[in-house]
Amino acid sequence: MSAQALRIPRSGFGRGQVHAVAGCYFVASFAALGLPPYLTEILPGLGDREARWAGVLYVVPTVFGALGAPLWGRLADRFGRKRLLLRAQLGLAVSFLLAGWADSLATFTVALVLQGILGGTFAASNGYLGAALEGPALSRALTLMQGSARAALVAAPIVVGSLSGWLSPHRQYALLAVLPLTAALLLAALPEPTPAGQPAGQPRREPETAVTEAPARVSLRGLYALEFTFVFSTVISFPYLIELVDDRLPGTSPTVTGVLFALPHLCYLVSALTVHSVFRDRPRAGLALGFACIALGLAGHGIADSLPALVAVRLLLGAGLTLGLVCLSVLAADCAKGRSPGRMFGSLELFSKAGAVAAGVTAAAGSVRYGPTAPVLIGGAAAAVTAALLPTLHLRTRWSH
Repeated sequence: MSAQALRIPRSGFGRGQVHAVAGCYFVASFAALGLPPYLTEILPGLGDREARWAGVLYVVPTVFGALGAPLWGRLADRFGRKRLLLRAQLGLAVSFLLAGWADSLATFTVALVLQGILGGTFAASNGYLGAALEGPALSRALTLMQGSARAALVAAPIVVGSLSGWLSPHRQYALLAVLPLTAALLLAALPEPTPAGQPAGQPRREPETAVTEAPARVSLRGLYALEFTFVFSTVISFPYLIELVDDRLPGTSPTVTGVLFALPHLCYLVSALTVHSVFRDRPRAGLALGFACIALGLAGHGIADSLPALVAVRLLLGAGLTLGLVCLSVLAADCAKGRSPGRMFGSLELFSKAGAVAAGVTAAAGSVRYGPTAPVLIGGAAAAVTAALLPTLHLRTRWSH
């Protein structure tokens, strides 16, 4: 990432600070992203011998994170984005400690609820960046934040699995609480972002409601709808991928299955910044292409019956994932102009998590009734409809927050 791309005339905030925020989000995400896949191993030790509650508890932090995100965003705009970002990191640390030392299913469930309510580091980080950056610099920073999320999603389960020989995944919650604590210490050294035109150190004077100075390329309402649909169509394929691979390629090793799961996220890590450079001036076209790739990739999951075919459709899904995430970041940065960033990114997180919850519920219901192919076909259909409609939708409107 070039220094020029992140140069913004606001309180000396630049590339180093953006990388610090992204790095802190990466380390704080380890437990949140790496441990849920091991719930089926954790719950028997808490009294749920058959891990019947694993599916429900998997989405508990997401549900409560979605409910809390808009409130924390508004409080960040009122009391300071840095302060609320620190709160999110410390909230994760508290919830991880409680989860790690829980000795009953009820206490563990409370810890996961608190993780959702007290966490929200992604929305808090984006709100912090949105107060310090704007335009291409902000969209590039948001792209980097998504890269941190993808890297954690790939690396965390591997690290947790490697540590399981020495420490159970349950107790790793307590151990990994040190990561958000470390992130909070590092973030404490960063400045409070100062809006353009406001001298550093002066009290914040932001209106309760802001309206963009010029029409954005997508309305805020349209952005929320696209975020929900994108998350729904991609996340729906995650929970039952291992079952789908086992059904198509019996005897596939866990290592190969893990690589297949990680391929779309690795595509993002390799190509996201290049895609940002190509599509930052035409995000709607890139988003339509992304939805089309997702639709084709997921449809391919339904017919792929060999390892090369599965690799190909996973890479095609990765292309769609990358195009979608990058172009949504560009549109979000566009919508953030003239708005309170905490409130906007908190609301965006609500719709993102709502899409993930809807995807999980739909995947579970579809898989039970129609088998492991159903989730990818449902997600592909949703992406195909969006890709077809996106060029015709009148999403460019002036809309007050």
